[in-house]
Amino acid sequence: MSIEQSKYTALIDEIGSLLQKGREQVAQTTSTILAQTYWFIGQHIVEFEQGGKEKAEYGSNLLDRLSNDLTKRYGKGFSRSNVFQIRQFYLRFSKIQTLSGQFKKSQTPSNVLSWSHYIEILKADNDLEISFYVKQTEKENWSVRELKRQMKSMLFHRLALSKDKKGVLELSEQGQEIQTAEDILKDPYVLEFLNIPQSQQYLEGELEEKLISNLQNFLLELGKGFTFEKRQYRISLSGKHFYVDLVFYHRILKCFVLIDLKRGEVTHQDVGQMNLYLNYFKKEVSTEGDNPPIGVSS
Repeated sequence: MSIEQSKYTALIDEIGSLLQKGREQVAQTTSTILAQTYWFIGQHIVEFEQGGKEKAEYGSNLLDRLSNDLTKRYGKGFSRSNVFQIRQFYLRFSKIQTLSGQFKKSQTPSNVLSWSHYIEILKADNDLEISFYVKQTEKENWSVRELKRQMKSMLFHRLALSKDKKGVLELSEQGQEIQTAEDILKDPYVLEFLNIPQSQQYLEGELEEKLISNLQNFLLELGKGFTFEKRQYRISLSGKHFYVDLVFYHRILKCFVLIDLKRGEVTHQDVGQMNLYLNYFKKEVSTEGDNPPIGVSS
């Protein structure tokens, strides 16, 4: 019996897709179970310390003995530094009740981060920052690599600088909720991915070119909800042409975001020019249902 090639190819592709999905789920489940197991191991260590009234610091006799004995009995994975991290894992997350709540509720693996994620998050300075990166990683489905990049760029600190005490607490409990124009802007932006030496002098056009060449990373730096519209967007008024360096649309706030790149400090003339752009977009470009555009000069 002859087999139609196109249908057979589709069958192979469907099987491959199912296998890939299954393998990803197995990997995620394994990583999740590993994180849960380490959390409970950390709990046992801490409870043993409390029973013996011993506070085990890094390099203490208890952690040394645990490392040696666990390695002899169960193999790799219990170096002194790993045992210390497992203990810290329970201590830091039990305080903010992130993991304990998740495990007790028996959430699905997709809602729990991997052990590699937690190792990175444990490098944060305090419980508020830890909670923020847990929430944000879950919401944005960050890979470990992206989590590292966001932490290295001090995302929590940059957002926290623009918020009051209540706003910082909301950041740690909910992650970054984009509701107003102020919520989408970070100050400052971190553009280390452009690989521009600090000593190098560059023109605004060169900066624009590098941003466009690294558009995906730039969108990640800008934040959630941005879609790219156009570079050097031309505005014609009274026979004169003006050009907006970068134009984005924010799908959550439902408005245009105009970015004007400046080498030096922003002047009153720059502010006036941006207001011209904003008024033009409000009257000529925005459609029904759009909110007023937002301007950024940087």
